[in-house]
Amino acid sequence: MQAVETTTPTPAAPTAEIQLPIEGMSCASCVNRIERYLRKTPGVAEANVNLATEVATVRYLPEIAGLDELAQAIEAAGYEIRHIPEAVGGARASLLDEADAEAAVRAREQRTLGLTAAVSLAVAALTMLVMYLPNAPWMMEQAAWVFIGPATAVQFLAGRRFYRAALRAARHGSTSMDTLVVVGTTAAWAFSVLVTFAPDLLRSAGIEPQTYFDSSTAIIGLILTGRWLEARAKGQTVGAVKALIGLQARSARIVRAGAEIDVPLEEVRVGDLVRVRPGERIPVDGRVVEGASAVDEAMLTGEPIPAEKGPGSEVIGGTMNGHGTFMFRATRVGRDTALAQIVDLVRRAQGSKAQIQRLADRIASVFVPVVLVLGAATFALWFVLGPEPRLTHALVAFITVVVIACPCAMGLATPTAIMVGTGNGAEAGILIRGGEALELAARIDAVIFDKTGTLTRGRPSLGEVAAAPGFTADEVLDVAASVERGSEHPLAAAILAGAAARDLGRRPVEDFEAIAGRGVRGRVEGRTVLVGTAAFLAAEGVDVGEFGSPAGLPSAVSYVAIDGRAAGLLPTIDEIKPEAGAAVAELQAAGIEVWLVTGDQARTAMTVAAAVGIVPERVMAEVLPAGKAAAVSSLQARGLKVAMVGDGINDAPALAQADVGVAIGTGSDVALEASDITLVGGDPRSVAAAIRLSRQTLRVIRQNLAWAFGYNVVLIPVAMGALYPIAGITLNPAMAAGAMALSSVSVVTNSLRLRRSTKRTARRERPATAPAS
Repeated sequence: MQAVETTTPTPAAPTAEIQLPIEGMSCASCVNRIERYLRKTPGVAEANVNLATEVATVRYLPEIAGLDELAQAIEAAGYEIRHIPEAVGGARASLLDEADAEAAVRAREQRTLGLTAAVSLAVAALTMLVMYLPNAPWMMEQAAWVFIGPATAVQFLAGRRFYRAALRAARHGSTSMDTLVVVGTTAAWAFSVLVTFAPDLLRSAGIEPQTYFDSSTAIIGLILTGRWLEARAKGQTVGAVKALIGLQARSARIVRAGAEIDVPLEEVRVGDLVRVRPGERIPVDGRVVEGASAVDEAMLTGEPIPAEKGPGSEVIGGTMNGHGTFMFRATRVGRDTALAQIVDLVRRAQGSKAQIQRLADRIASVFVPVVLVLGAATFALWFVLGPEPRLTHALVAFITVVVIACPCAMGLATPTAIMVGTGNGAEAGILIRGGEALELAARIDAVIFDKTGTLTRGRPSLGEVAAAPGFTADEVLDVAASVERGSEHPLAAAILAGAAARDLGRRPVEDFEAIAGRGVRGRVEGRTVLVGTAAFLAAEGVDVGEFGSPAGLPSAVSYVAIDGRAAGLLPTIDEIKPEAGAAVAELQAAGIEVWLVTGDQARTAMTVAAAVGIVPERVMAEVLPAGKAAAVSSLQARGLKVAMVGDGINDAPALAQADVGVAIGTGSDVALEASDITLVGGDPRSVAAAIRLSRQTLRVIRQNLAWAFGYNVVLIPVAMGALYPIAGITLNPAMAAGAMALSSVSVVTNSLRLRRSTKRTARRERPATAPAS
């Protein structure tokens, strides 16, 4: 993985954010040490290290600190930045090139781990087989000479990664899980070497000369096996990012000098004309200039029905074209595409920390020194009070204690769950900005919806046409739409779209005139037609009083007069999303208060609230942007955790004030920037899905932490010999190594279980049929 850098401007000073892949981490103690060194580097504002992804996310001031200073801080902590080869040809690597390079490095590391673990376990198994056969003592001594070579090779070749990491930590006055492995296995190996070379010396001291080559090799083999399984499982936790990156095309067909040529994706530039053929993946973001097709955007928005695209429509890189062909002009390429930004957001979210992780980090920071003290105390107690041979029992108990302790399980408990939760959310069109947002979303008590664009479609559409006696609805719409073709008013587009759906509004118009702010007039087949406000028609001597108040949810009404008579009424409405009622019902069923806060008039707000199931007492209308933020504050003053759902610039203050801001992905860039969660598809049911996903993820985090802490609380005393006086039960070092490896693998596996449950959640949110538009 290459260092990925993004710049975030602020009024005070511009900060940059960079992700640095780190080599050599093994447990939560490593995380704490790297974070400590990075945070004390001048110019660093924040640093978070993720053990599961082995990535440090650093926010810093570029004028003060740079990549060299950050690399020096990481090296000073005793670690290195992992270097991934650049893309071939010197051009900046695409997401796919990066993913392939990173996958190759991780695959090589996994192969090395697996092979080393297999060899170590083979030596351990053979040693155990010979050591535990009923042989005479002299046979045991001869066998020790046979196995001292393979055991030493395992100790210092297979185990050299532990020694390197432990020595790095020791040089900086620190300890890690590798310290425990090195201390335990070195003690077993060194004692066995002494037994091999000087058995009589031990017999003269009253000590049975027994070797522990089987224990030292088994410990290293089992821990390496655990890390191999852990690496494989962690590879699955980043499956969402791999799936998103896999959506990217590798090449594009662009038009240059009148000819269509295929070029690598990184050579596409803004402004290029790109041809997309049936069944091809759209390479970059752009706007259609020619042709039409249906595009499957389900992989990014969650919508199962392909979206119709024609001239003027926006297309998103990574989506799949249907049976048509079209040409579009590239508007965003490389790191600026929607897909690249989503991948970057998910990576940053997976590299973030939830508050619940802080406790685990604090405990892990003192865990290893405490374990070493407990191991020394265990040795002393067994040596002084234990049965004969005391030294042997004391040494075995000491090795077992330092090996069985597992700080890596604590370090993996939270990040693996966050990686799976945020990754699955991204696949379902729910983009969660980080671990803290995910944790807060799980505790939401109240959700405030804006109306326009959130519960409603956010764009005007033609309602039910009303016709006066002597006229038909189609006749009214036909002449009105014909005249409106010359207008640029936004309502004209809604009227024209409604007429086009009925194949109306194409009659020739003469003497067209637009009156700003009032309406339009023209002659259609010899008849004078007026379309506009009631005041406009009244000024022309037309009485529209007979129509009264239109039904439905009109955002505006256009009146139509033909030859001086009121002919009809054209209401334009902001249609309620078909999924809005289900979204509100699901939130209320989960015990969450649902509010509607809108700047629209009270009558319209109440009608929308009644249609979607929000009680009148929880409706606030005609609210300015500052008032929306105040509404959030008033609920927070009651002790509620509040989520605000909006899509416009006017929602940004409330989104920022809320505990969790949820932006509809079809909305403004300002709203998206102010939010903690973005719903790419615009389906309001995804609000409930995001909260449910967050609760599931937090539940798994708690299970992981309970397992990690419980494992150590229960098994460390057993390893010390707490059950020996009662039941004569003790653990040996090989069992301790197996249990320690199992602890880490269990935590990661439990997080992967979340992957299946959250995928089921995402599938439930997708509508079975396309909503009518």
